[in-house]
Amino acid sequence: MEGASRECSSHSHGSFRQHGHNWPSSYEDKELSKEHEMLPFMEDYSNFDIVKAAQYGLLERCRELVEAGYDVRQPDKENVTLLHWAAINNRLDLVKYFISKGAVVDQLGGDLNSTPLHWAIRQGHLSVVILLLKCGADPTLIDGEGYTSLHLAVLFQHMPIIAYLISKGQSVDTTDHHGYTPLMLSAHKVIGREPTHFLIKFNPSVNAVDNIEKNTALHWAVIAENVNAVDVLLEAGSSLDINNVKGQRPLDLALQTKNRIIIHILRDEEKIRIRRTSVFLRFLEKNEFLLMSISALLLIWTVGYVASLNSDSWLLKGILLIFILVTLSFFSRLFIGFNAIKYFPVTFLISSIFWISWTCFICFLPRFPDISSQLPFFFAMVGLIYYFYKTVRTDPGFITNTEEEIKKNIINLGESGSLDFRTFCTSCLIKKPLRSMHCHACNSCVARYDQHCIWIGRCVGVGNHAYFILFLFFLILLNIWTIHGSIVYWSERCTTTYQKDGAWMSFTQIVSCSPWVLYVFMLVLFHTLWAVLWLIPQIYQIAFLGLTSHERTTLRKQSKYSKHPISLRKTPYNLGFFQNIADFFQCRCFGILKPNIIDWTKQYTLMFNLAKDRHIHPV
Repeated sequence: MEGASRECSSHSHGSFRQHGHNWPSSYEDKELSKEHEMLPFMEDYSNFDIVKAAQYGLLERCRELVEAGYDVRQPDKENVTLLHWAAINNRLDLVKYFISKGAVVDQLGGDLNSTPLHWAIRQGHLSVVILLLKCGADPTLIDGEGYTSLHLAVLFQHMPIIAYLISKGQSVDTTDHHGYTPLMLSAHKVIGREPTHFLIKFNPSVNAVDNIEKNTALHWAVIAENVNAVDVLLEAGSSLDINNVKGQRPLDLALQTKNRIIIHILRDEEKIRIRRTSVFLRFLEKNEFLLMSISALLLIWTVGYVASLNSDSWLLKGILLIFILVTLSFFSRLFIGFNAIKYFPVTFLISSIFWISWTCFICFLPRFPDISSQLPFFFAMVGLIYYFYKTVRTDPGFITNTEEEIKKNIINLGESGSLDFRTFCTSCLIKKPLRSMHCHACNSCVARYDQHCIWIGRCVGVGNHAYFILFLFFLILLNIWTIHGSIVYWSERCTTTYQKDGAWMSFTQIVSCSPWVLYVFMLVLFHTLWAVLWLIPQIYQIAFLGLTSHERTTLRKQSKYSKHPISLRKTPYNLGFFQNIADFFQCRCFGILKPNIIDWTKQYTLMFNLAKDRHIHPV
C-alpha cells in the first residue's frame, strides 16, 4: 500500500499520463527503474545536489547540504521544493527533517501547482499523507487542476487514503471550484464499481448537482456510460427525475448516448419505483417471503397432484403440469420481485418439509400403532422445527460498529500502518476480526464465518453454527424415518413385491398404486442427499481440523499454489478432537472438558495458548 522507499514506478507514471497530468521534466529525469534503485549505494553520492539526494532519500547528504546553508524552502527551477520530492518518493525521514527545518507544508509547486500532500496522494503514499496531515497540511486546498485531496484520492482510486481523509474530517461532499463532488468525479472519470461503491459507504449526497451543468452523479455516470456506477447510484437511491441545466434527466442522456444497457437499467428502475408508490404492490413487496412460501407450497402440491391423477396418459399429465407451472410462474413474476428469488431454496425446503410431514401423518403414522415406533418421527419433527428456527433467528455473528467507531478505527489503523484491505473490510468499513469474512448476500462481516447457506437463506457463523449442525442432523433423522414409513406403506398397499416380480414390476406397481408417496419419497431422497453431503464434512472439519468450511477451502487453495504444502491438521485452531468439540458446542461434559471462551467478533490476534506449537499463520 505504501511501498518501501522507491521512486515513482513507470506504471504509476503511465497512469498520470492517462489522466492528462504533466510532471516536471526534472522529475522524469529522476524516475528510476528497479535496477537503478541501488545506484546511490553503488556509487559515490557525495557530489549529489540536494534535489537528487532528496529524490533518492539520502538523509545524511541532505542534512550535510542544509547545514551548509541550503534553504529547504527554496524551490528548484521548476518551482518544486524538496518537500515535494520527499513526499512523492515516500521518504518519511526526509519529510520529517525538511519540516523540522522550516519547509512550508502547503507550498504550491510544479506544473500542477500542487502541495506535497497532493503529490503524496497521487502516488498513494498513505504514510506520508498521515505525516503531512499531522504537521498541519490542509486537505481542502485545490491544486492547479481544481482538485482537493479527496478528489485526487478518488481519481487515483486509493481507497485507504479516501477512508483516512474522510475519517479525519474532510467532508465526503467537498467540492472543487466547479461544485464537482468526489462522487461525481468517481462516476464520471473512474470506470468501474469502485471507488463509487466505496464512497457510498460514507453517506454522500447522491442528488447533489454541480455548479455548471447541474448534473448529479447519476447524470455523470450516464454520460461516461459507466454501467457499474449507474447500478451503485441507483441502489443508493439516486433520483431519476432531476433535470440538469438543459432540462435533461438521466434517462434522456442515456437515450442520447444510445447505451442499451443503461437505458434498460434506468427504465427498469423507473418501473420498480412506480411499483413502490402503489399501496397494494408495496404490500406484496413487504410480504415477498410469504408469497414465495405459498408459491412453493402450491408448486410442490401441483406436481404431486398431477402425478396422482387417475389418467393413464402421461402425455396429458405432462401437458397439464406444464400449463399449471407456466401459470404459476406468470403470477409469481407478476407479484413477486426478482430479488425474492433468493428465498426460493428456503421456501422450497419449508414447503417440502410441510408436505413430507403431512404425508407422514396421513399415510404412514396410522400404520405404526406402537407409540415407540412413532416417537422417532415426533422427536425428529420437533428437533427439526426448533433448530431450524434457532439457526434462522439467531445472529450468526454480524460485526457492527457505529459511525464514530468506524472513523476512529480507520484513523488508528492508518496511523499504525495496518490499513490493509486483507484485514480491513471496504464494505463494512471495519477491521476484520480473525476468522471473519464479508458475506455479500447478507452485506455484513460475519465472525468465524462458515458459509452462506441457501437452504436457510442466512449466514452460518459463530452464533448459529452449532444450531445449523443440529438442524441438519434432525432433518436427516426425519427423512430416514420417512423412508422407512414409505417402505412399510408400499409393502402393505402394493401387491407386487421385489422378491417375487423383480425391480421393474415393483417400481411400476409403486407408481400406479401410490404416485404421491413416490413423489414425496423422491423429495425425501433429495433433501437427505444434500443434508448428508453437508453434515459429514462439517463434522469432520469441526472435530478433526477445528476449521470452518471457508477456512478449509481457503487453505486448500493456498496449498495448491504454494511451494510448501499446508497441512490442514496443523493450524492454530486445531486443539485436538475433544477440545475442538468442547470449543465448538461450548460443552463441559460434566466438568471433563474445559471449553475456550472466545469472542470471535472482537478477536484480532491469536492468544498464546491457541497458537502454541503451531506452525502456520491464521486464516
